[in-house]
Amino acid sequence: MSVQPEEIDRQWGDSARPLVAPAESDVPLLNIANVLTMFRIAIVPVFVLALFTAGGHHTGWRIAAAALFGIAAITDRFDGQLARKYGLVTDFGKLADPIADKALIGAALIGLSALGDLPWWITSVICGREIGVTLLRLVVVRRGVIPAGRGGKLKTLVQSLAIAVLLLPLSGGFVTVGMGLMYVAVALTVLTGLDYVGQAARVWFAGAHTGR
Repeated sequence: MSVQPEEIDRQWGDSARPLVAPAESDVPLLNIANVLTMFRIAIVPVFVLALFTAGGHHTGWRIAAAALFGIAAITDRFDGQLARKYGLVTDFGKLADPIADKALIGAALIGLSALGDLPWWITSVICGREIGVTLLRLVVVRRGVIPAGRGGKLKTLVQSLAIAVLLLPLSGGFVTVGMGLMYVAVALTVLTGLDYVGQAARVWFAGAHTGR
């Protein structure tokens, strides 16, 4: 369950901030937040292996794949919180965290589509949006920062719930629920993507007017 960096709500209470925020250069690279991020990256190939073992529809292996996905999603929930709360933000974490998120969600979507459990057009829309937003961030980063949005957190949550349900060896109404959640996730993906494009355009033109 991945939360993209441009979509994280940065408004934390005073209790969630370190009393003295150390400079990023003083933060050790090997800290708990980065360890969790690296652990999440390491889970991705193991998750893919479990998903495709025994033809991809073995009950035990599908449960294992769903469990691995859930573990990775939980670490995503905590590594960012720990980094901000204890002043453990590093350049490595800023780079590795979104890579881990995109790798996990992308692997799950592509895997489900390859196994025939999810239409390819859904995978294409979600992955295409993430790639497009990443490229857009690289374009506008010199002009300014795009503020975080709560819609992105909701989008990621719904995506992860839908994937988790579809990964489990369920049938009947559960599959219907999973696909219903996935359609909602697609709608949120498109809407938040369009919102991001609009914000990026405003940042770009505002930066141009200020001579950045």
